[in-house]
Amino acid sequence: MTDRPVNLSMSGPPETVLDPEPAEALDALRAAEASANPVDAVGQVCSRHPRCIEAWAVLGDLVELPALRYAAYRTGYHRGLDRLRANGWRGSGFVRWRHETNRGFLRALSGLQSVAAEIGESDEDERCALFLRQLDPDWPPSP
Repeated sequence: MTDRPVNLSMSGPPETVLDPEPAEALDALRAAEASANPVDAVGQVCSRHPRCIEAWAVLGDLVELPALRYAAYRTGYHRGLDRLRANGWRGSGFVRWRHETNRGFLRALSGLQSVAAEIGESDEDERCALFLRQLDPDWPPSP
């Protein structure tokens, strides 16, 4: 459990901000992305740092086969839910893109939505799209 506060303001739903990914995992991820074979290298980062949400989102971005993208994004999404709960999230409230540390989770959820649409999982596509808007009413983020 971390000491990151959850905003329980009376002016709206609570807002959760994830703690940062370990620096060692992020350094390994950046090196893997720049390697000659980024899919394998990022996959190795996921194996060494399985709780690194950002690594799973990057792996989902890199692999070509929709089933593998789906698996990577879903893993990042579920790892993200675990981390959200550890940071005080209780199933509702904001998890906004504007907080850099939330982006790996939101990228994994957005990737899951996209690949679900691609493979014809329309109910999953709709659930993910709704969840993204519930987590961040300003979704999608501006480029």
